[in-house]
Amino acid sequence: MRSFWEYDALTRADVIIIGAGIMGVSTAISVKERLPKARVLVLERGILPSGASTRNAGFACFGSLTEILSDIQKNGEAATVRLVEQRWRGLQMLRQRVGDTAIGFEQHGGYETLFAEQLPAIDSLERVNTALRDIFASENTAAQNVFSVQNGRIAEFGFNQNRVKALLYSPFEGQIHSGRMMQALTELAVQRGVRILTGADVLAVYEEPTQIRCVVRHLGNTTSSSTVDFVSDQCVVATNAFTQELLPESRIKPARGQILVTTPIHNLPFRGVFHYDEGFYYFRNLATPEGQRILLGGGRNLAFEEETSSELSLNPRIQAALEELLRTTIAPNLQYDIEHQWSGIMGFREDKLPEVRRISARSSIAFGCNGMGVALASVLGEEAASLLV
Repeated sequence: MRSFWEYDALTRADVIIIGAGIMGVSTAISVKERLPKARVLVLERGILPSGASTRNAGFACFGSLTEILSDIQKNGEAATVRLVEQRWRGLQMLRQRVGDTAIGFEQHGGYETLFAEQLPAIDSLERVNTALRDIFASENTAAQNVFSVQNGRIAEFGFNQNRVKALLYSPFEGQIHSGRMMQALTELAVQRGVRILTGADVLAVYEEPTQIRCVVRHLGNTTSSSTVDFVSDQCVVATNAFTQELLPESRIKPARGQILVTTPIHNLPFRGVFHYDEGFYYFRNLATPEGQRILLGGGRNLAFEEETSSELSLNPRIQAALEELLRTTIAPNLQYDIEHQWSGIMGFREDKLPEVRRISARSSIAFGCNGMGVALASVLGEEAASLLV
């Protein structure tokens, strides 16, 4: 039961966006840029974003050499180059939209550690550099390769040289503070006039002749839950990993990622973001007031079936594997303890290509960041906003 005031003003909008992660909020900002007078409402089930937007590793990256080679094998070179271009353009949009300071952006570069089994990837280095050169070309960077070999830094960074056989470098990658990023985007959206409701769990979406109706679970001032209908002219489903809950036919699956963070480490010898094994593992330095730490995540390929899950829990087997990688290879001579552990839910498609499309006269979907939400969300949100009539 709603009051007149609620019915007339608080539950009506021109555009409803479901999901207040980086994809949903970026879409909302783009909608307001295109349609400044539109009433834009974002509905988010959690108090905090429910997926990976504030639970990721904070990489401002576009893909390592072995990951790009894997994508080429899946989708061909032309599609992969387009995807890298989208990631790079999305990163620039994010930085320009809210500013480097607001998101804690640091550009120490990106690296990929190659073990013996990944060494053949170096044979494709020149081919990939040539394919990507135009994306990164500018007056200041035209002479730089996207990827280069820097094996001399293996010892400098303190890695286990019996395991790390080669080190690739890219000057174009950086790192961010994911919490500050979402805070900055949310504040910008609100400044533009976007209304964001948290604790609004959308149970179903119905398209009716003159409107879209979103049914939202509501506790209100009662002990049992009820529902509230929010209505709009158009709707964008931007829940990424959770899209199948509302649209079972969508071609996306949840993928849980595991992360750990160490205690501060005295004289940590490396800075930057690091990839390993087609991006299935990733680590970086993490600057905090107490000192530099190591953030390490990944290992989903050790248990694909178990990690195809939307449950925010830890996988002890993967956490143990991450700790072993840290102890034996990344930081074999450093003293630390594990201080933080968590998981986040990403959304993956089989071909790892994102999808933004209209699914009916009044609704669209934007999903499939495939672990690259920081890079892709701004450009996909702009594309989703362009579909609105």
